[in-house]
Amino acid sequence: LKGDLAVAAKAEIKELKSTYEFRVTWAVVLISLCLGLGTMVGWKRIVVTIGEKIGKSHLTYAQGASAELCAAATIGVSSYYGLPVSTTHVLSSGVAGTMVAEGGVSNLRKKTITSIAIAWLLTLPVTFAGAAIMFYLFRMFA
Repeated sequence: LKGDLAVAAKAEIKELKSTYEFRVTWAVVLISLCLGLGTMVGWKRIVVTIGEKIGKSHLTYAQGASAELCAAATIGVSSYYGLPVSTTHVLSSGVAGTMVAEGGVSNLRKKTITSIAIAWLLTLPVTFAGAAIMFYLFRMFA
């Protein structure tokens, strides 16, 4: 039974991968360029928020290294299993974890953490709705 379950699980994973491993090169390049441009424009705000506004104390080298290593490991494992994760979400969570480890939950800036959590919660439904509306408009005028 255990062997049959493993074989069935591998077959399911292979079937699932075939649905999302299809890539169009021009789309990958365009998305990469857009992400790069967005980071070039908004880098300072991102750096200040992650480095200075998550915790009440400034981020130390040890905290930064710990958060980065944890983020890299999390992203690596997620990529291995084909799970989509946001690098910003993972890194900001890592920074928050180091702040809690240093001074407890009281070492976090609640306003910043709340803003980040709200952004995380709204990302999926807002993007879902925006894409649906755009698709509808494109289909209507195409």
